[in-house]
Amino acid sequence: MNFSLNKLKIFNDPIYGFITIPNSLIFDLIQHKYFQRLRRITQMGLSYLVYPGAHHTRFHHALGCMHLMQKAVNVLRFKGVEISKEEE
Repeated sequence: MNFSLNKLKIFNDPIYGFITIPNSLIFDLIQHKYFQRLRRITQMGLSYLVYPGAHHTRFHHALGCMHLMQKAVNVLRFKGVEISKEEE
């Protein structure tokens, strides 16, 4: 993983715990205003009104999806599947 020290970011996700950003391109995408807008959109509709602890945003969902894909790529690599940088 290539990290630029000024672009190292770790998120504390409510479901998956600590999520690190794998590279500076993804960091820049997350910092973009359109991605940041996802913080204001709820993932579970109005359910947070009934269950106050169930407040998950599209931002949390997108970070969780990225984290799961990172894990899937690592498992595939461990099993010997060759994954290029473009595919990653």
